[in-house]
Amino acid sequence: MKVTLVIMAAGMGSRYGGSKQVDGIGPNGEILMEYSIYDALRAGFNRIVFIIKPEMEEMMERLCGAYLRGKTAADGSPVEVAYAFQDFSSIPDFYQIPAERTKPFGTVHALLCAEGLVDGPFCVINADDYYGIDAYATVYQELVRLPEQGRGTMVGYLLKNTASLHGTVSRGVCTVENGCLRSIREALKIQLYPDGALRDLDTDTALDPDTVVSINFWGFTPSIFPELRTYFHDFLRSEAGQQPKAECLLPVMVGEQLHSGKLEVSVLHSADRWFGMTYREDRESVAEELRKLHAAGAYPATLREG
Repeated sequence: MKVTLVIMAAGMGSRYGGSKQVDGIGPNGEILMEYSIYDALRAGFNRIVFIIKPEMEEMMERLCGAYLRGKTAADGSPVEVAYAFQDFSSIPDFYQIPAERTKPFGTVHALLCAEGLVDGPFCVINADDYYGIDAYATVYQELVRLPEQGRGTMVGYLLKNTASLHGTVSRGVCTVENGCLRSIREALKIQLYPDGALRDLDTDTALDPDTVVSINFWGFTPSIFPELRTYFHDFLRSEAGQQPKAECLLPVMVGEQLHSGKLEVSVLHSADRWFGMTYREDRESVAEELRKLHAAGAYPATLREG
């Protein structure tokens, strides 16, 4: 069975001030998504799909693709590598793209672009986050048990461990009961303060530091794609779809599926710590965390050794 890691890497990294997806942050110039790939392969994944802008293909093949094609998955099969392109060519004919829109339509659109490359259980992640070794092992075990219809999974993290002192972050704020996701709300401007306090600036409300949040670490079966398409087309037909910067977001879609009873999502917890680079000021601390992981033996001297 093919179990696929889908990596969303088409974002522009506007808050970071550059293409953080290809910033060599590891001790030997490794980019963050290389850690996700390394951890996924040793957990049992055997196919990697990159969602990118078309102009990124040559660069991504040079950075990761060509190397990965020579790798062997944990089950002994060759690692499969494929590219999905997130651009305006996949937008349905009924929709008139606003002249001012330059950026993609968000994570629902991104995942839809990969539909033709996924034929079994899969995990979808951000390219610019470090999720931890244990997270991939945990989600893999859940993925291979998922029924074909109506079920998904996610890895949740504590809000206090996912915010940045250098600016606001977007997180899916979750309500979890008995290991299942009951609701999720996308909070687009969460601010961490030096005293550890957290606040949702859009609603001007304090947030519990131990709140479980989503950072786009989702697991689904291909049955999710028709629901994604319906949701995306409804978004395009809505008033939000006419706004040049509006995005169709996966956590919001999942929340509506939960509310309607069409989807159940188990919430998994990782023993490892998440970290990522939302802002350029985060880079130094992330590089130090990766250096410590290499030094402790969590990773080989260079990822391409293992």
